[in-house]
Amino acid sequence: MWINGRKNNTVKPLRGCIWFHFASLGEFEQGRPVIEALKKKYPEKPIAVTFFSPSGYEIRKNTPLANAVYYLPLDTAANARDFINTLQPEMAIFTKYEYWYCFFNELRQQQIPLYIISGIFRPDQVFFKWYGGLHRKMLNMVSHFFVQDDASKNLLRSLNINNVSVSGDTRFDSVWANVQQPKQLPVIEAFKAGQKVFIAGSTWPKDEELLVKLISLYPDWKFIFAPHEIDKDKIDRLMDMLPGEGIMRFSQISNLKSNISNLTVLVIDNIGMLSSLYQYGEVAYIGGGFGVGIHNTLEAAAFGLPVIFGPNYQKFREARELIELKAGISIDSMESLHQAADLLINDTEYREFASEKIKQYVGEHIGATKMIVEHISITTS
Repeated sequence: MWINGRKNNTVKPLRGCIWFHFASLGEFEQGRPVIEALKKKYPEKPIAVTFFSPSGYEIRKNTPLANAVYYLPLDTAANARDFINTLQPEMAIFTKYEYWYCFFNELRQQQIPLYIISGIFRPDQVFFKWYGGLHRKMLNMVSHFFVQDDASKNLLRSLNINNVSVSGDTRFDSVWANVQQPKQLPVIEAFKAGQKVFIAGSTWPKDEELLVKLISLYPDWKFIFAPHEIDKDKIDRLMDMLPGEGIMRFSQISNLKSNISNLTVLVIDNIGMLSSLYQYGEVAYIGGGFGVGIHNTLEAAAFGLPVIFGPNYQKFREARELIELKAGISIDSMESLHQAADLLINDTEYREFASEKIKQYVGEHIGATKMIVEHISITTS
């Protein structure tokens, strides 16, 4: 899909557009509030969106927020020149980790403003290594950085880069907006049927091997699994691991002959529901922590769900802060998962305390979008 999508990438002129680039679906949701705010501020400006990965492009290729959605071509000088000359953007907005030398260089040569939003920097990144000269050169091609924290600002200042604002993370604005008007899912509400629900979101096989053992330990709770990958073999593997009866894939609910409220485990075998699922849960497990890093904890946190996740969370500021608030728990084994689940499932008073803490935390961190749009409004007026 990655290769074929680029073969079929026929870019059309969209003169004066605001061009947003995202690595994947998560970054799109991170940038969504900025798109919405700029569309409201400049309704006459068309929006172009590019993605690096199919997991973003395939899900959002028909988004009503954009006038055009494309794959980002490979980062060569010729591709960058052709793409930008054809699209004719007025400005470019890249999110978080996306740095592409040829595209940045072409934007600079054409004097098109380039913004980084929700940027995050750490000392171990290549920008700050002795051999990172080419990457540091890219940083100097950016018109303005909107970073998540003071540490990122200070790291950039150590490179004599001062066009930086600490705006926070736009994901807080995105998840906060989702909570204000969540998409209702009647099927999930019928499945819940007034019972407590444990939601396992963006899980990988290593997560699932541990999580399935919780089901028999807490028979009064229901469980929803929303795996990160939904290939048939991945879903089949998960279904084979799940114990007992009352288990069903979401796609097969229409074939259910009994009442959906009789089910105890639901496996979501589609993409796009997870951010709305959390409104029906009491506790969440966020996958990915046994791999390169955990997925989005904030979608669950915004609904007040205490979160559990694997050991590889150190790169994620919000995960570290949720642990400090005692609203997030990191686990590294079945024993520690059982302890975390036991606390959040059996201790109602603690769960409610954690829920209030986590909702307060999200509410205190909104506002990045407003700062970004106000700055862009000034510099482009």
